[in-house]
Amino acid sequence: MKYGISTFITDQGIGPVALGRALEERGFGMLLIAEHSHIPVERRSPWPGGGELPGKYYRTLDPFVALTAAAVATDHLLVGTGVALVGQRDPIHTAKEVASLDLVSGGRAVFGVGVGWNREEMRNHGTDPATRGRLVNERLALIRSLWTEETTEFHGEFIDLDPVYSWPKPVHRPHPPIFVGGGERAFPRVARYGDAWLANGVPPEELGPQISRLREAAGRDVPVTVFDASHDEADVAAYAELGVERLLFALETRPEAETLRALDTMTAVVPAEH
Repeated sequence: MKYGISTFITDQGIGPVALGRALEERGFGMLLIAEHSHIPVERRSPWPGGGELPGKYYRTLDPFVALTAAAVATDHLLVGTGVALVGQRDPIHTAKEVASLDLVSGGRAVFGVGVGWNREEMRNHGTDPATRGRLVNERLALIRSLWTEETTEFHGEFIDLDPVYSWPKPVHRPHPPIFVGGGERAFPRVARYGDAWLANGVPPEELGPQISRLREAAGRDVPVTVFDASHDEADVAAYAELGVERLLFALETRPEAETLRALDTMTAVVPAEH
């Protein structure tokens, strides 16, 4: 099993360069960072975590700027979104941003995607929450085509695009891995577009049956990465028993010195060969 970190990078915590270097020095193999373009002042959508929305949601850096900074400061660290809110993003720009990150990082980009939960935020982008799932699917299909085809033409429910060129193409072939986030309702999206399922904080006792249902739905052995995972020693061992490919430990957004101490604590429960 491999290990990485999922976190929010903000203007009040450790910067992406220092964080990327600290992860690589400690043997972590992946960094996924969250995205929110903004948070509307008047909010009605409940935060899935319950209670008040934490301050880090209001202050996230642009993920591709932050990930580029982390990438150029490291040599081996995989860098990606956890998750990019595809329903709120122009897909042509997004395809270019991911491909550009993959190019400057030497093929180390990971595209973690999700539909999002904050209906007010997505409405500000012109997205109807009722159709956001279908919109995300269509945009993923377009992005994948822009990465892999010489020219792309697309005519769907939401996108009407006459033939276009789009460069650069990603370094990673056939394209950067797409990690699809979400619960069981996302399994059809994982099956159709995903290179892996990004299970959000699912405890080991619930994850095993879900993996079986995912692989039955997909008709293939879909790799599983657990996002925002516990670094409790017993949980780490249980995830390994389930055949999880990678654990991404949840790292709170704190100043640099506090972050380095937290990383050292996490490293202590990870097997030496990581």
